[in-house]
Amino acid sequence: MELVEVIPLPNDLTVEVWDQSRPIASDTSKVDIFFRMKVDLDPSYFINPEHYQLVKKVFGPQIFFEYRMERAFVNNREKDAAFQELLAAFKKNTLPYLSKPAFPRNLAISKHRDIEKNPYKYRLLFQNLSI
Repeated sequence: MELVEVIPLPNDLTVEVWDQSRPIASDTSKVDIFFRMKVDLDPSYFINPEHYQLVKKVFGPQIFFEYRMERAFVNNREKDAAFQELLAAFKKNTLPYLSKPAFPRNLAISKHRDIEKNPYKYRLLFQNLSI
C-alpha cells in the first residue's frame, strides 16, 4: 500500500489516494485504488445531541469516508494507464460531491442512520460500550 496523492478540498477536508495494486499472475495485475478522508465529528451536525453521542461512542471523535475502485486482470503494460483512468474518473465524478460544504454533516448523519438501521453490525461495540 502506497500513498500516491493527497487532495485538499475547498471544505477543508483532505482525500488520501492509496495504491493497493498487486500482481495476479506473471503478466497481469489487479489495479486497486483506495480513497480515504477523515472527518472530525461535530455536535452541530446532529439535531439531537444523543445522536452525536452515539456516533462518537461507536466511531470515536473522527469518522471516515472510504471508497475503492478496482480493475482486475489488467495487463502489466497497461496497469499505470488503468490506474490513471480510475483516478481521473474519481476526481471527475466524486470529488465535486466530497467538496460540498455539507458533506461532513451528511456523512455524520449517514453513520448515525447506519447504526440505527443495522444495529447487528455494531452489537459487539454496543456490548463493550454499555449502550
